[in-house]
Amino acid sequence: MAGDSFGKLFKVTNYGESHGKGIGAVLEGCPAGLPLSEDDIQPFLDKRRPGQSSITTRRDESDTVEILSGMVDGITTGTPINLFIRNKDQKSKDYSEMAQLFRPSHADYSYQKKYGIRDVAGGGRSSARITAGHVAAGAIARKVLQQSLGVDIFGYVKSVQDLELNVSPEDIQPELIDTNLVRCPDETLAEQMVSKIEKARKAGDSLGGVVECQLRSVPAGLGEPVFDKLEADLAKAMLSINASKGFEIGSGFAGTLEQGSTHNDIFFDDNGEIRTKTNNSGGVLGGISNGMPIVFRVAFKPTPTIIREQETVNLEGKDVVFHGRGRHDPCVLPRAVPIVEAMAALVLCDHYLRFRAYKNLF
Repeated sequence: MAGDSFGKLFKVTNYGESHGKGIGAVLEGCPAGLPLSEDDIQPFLDKRRPGQSSITTRRDESDTVEILSGMVDGITTGTPINLFIRNKDQKSKDYSEMAQLFRPSHADYSYQKKYGIRDVAGGGRSSARITAGHVAAGAIARKVLQQSLGVDIFGYVKSVQDLELNVSPEDIQPELIDTNLVRCPDETLAEQMVSKIEKARKAGDSLGGVVECQLRSVPAGLGEPVFDKLEADLAKAMLSINASKGFEIGSGFAGTLEQGSTHNDIFFDDNGEIRTKTNNSGGVLGGISNGMPIVFRVAFKPTPTIIREQETVNLEGKDVVFHGRGRHDPCVLPRAVPIVEAMAALVLCDHYLRFRAYKNLF
């Protein structure tokens, strides 16, 4: 009922608040026998954690993960895995003024209307901080997929406001993604993006953009018909990420400008493997993977908390003016990349386990 769980066979339940004692996730359905330790998870949390560069929030959290259950001698037992991350750098006093008003483009008003109460400090459950649990669980999903199928998952910043990466997905070099602060696989463009974000930060403003993600070496056959289509579950996963406002796969909205004769994916045999010549479908046909790379994009709005004067209303509905407080990203894109990757891994791992359930029964 609460909407804190995701997945069917590979199920994640997220818990915690931004300024509570800690955050985390409980993972059910991880197969027994998987070698696992905190070292398999921590590198991905390090990519998402705050305070990592001049263009991210100044909140200082190590985001050190602890595995509390589901393991014996470094091997998964098939029972629920509890992943816990302690909060250490809370500054709840930064939000005392927010208790009397509703911040523009935040979840303050909607949470108040739904529950009749809200956690003012950091936004509570509506904070992007809770996505650390997504990333921790996603790291385990990624390991299952890598060991079982050899799947490679990588995301990168495609655009920041009007600065856009114009490189075909198949030409992206993954090794270039983490060579710069903004996680864009084009050094020159990355420098321009960083400069633009820094300029917005100094002006007390923020920027949005797009993260593109690829899943390579995905076998054909993953996904379910009708309501649990692979792209439908990917869309739900991506739109559950804080600040996300749009999802498209393959040609996406650009495909509306073409005709069927040019847009259709034509099949051909590539050394014994059936492939398509264009991949306009983004690796999914009829809701089921077709063996081509899965390519999708997620749009993120500008960070709503900005350090400049804004107009809003207070609890009595009266017009007020306030200045944003707290420590926030001037652009969520660089830290959104590992979150997008994690959610993609969770979706694909869930569908992989469901796919296996159909095989070798008789």
